Amino acid sequence: MTDSAFFTETLSTRDPAIFDAIRGELGRQRDEIELIASENIVSRAVL
Repeated sequence: MTDSAFFTETLSTRDPAIFDAIRGELGRQRDEIELIASENIVSRAVL
């Protein structure tokens, strides 16, 4: 591989495993919602 090929070769050609992992993660973020738990206790002033 020449230096110029490093910058022109696609990721799917260069490292298919990394390409598939990134594609899978992008799909997961697009198609699913990720909920993060937080405290459900409020102060007396709010009540």
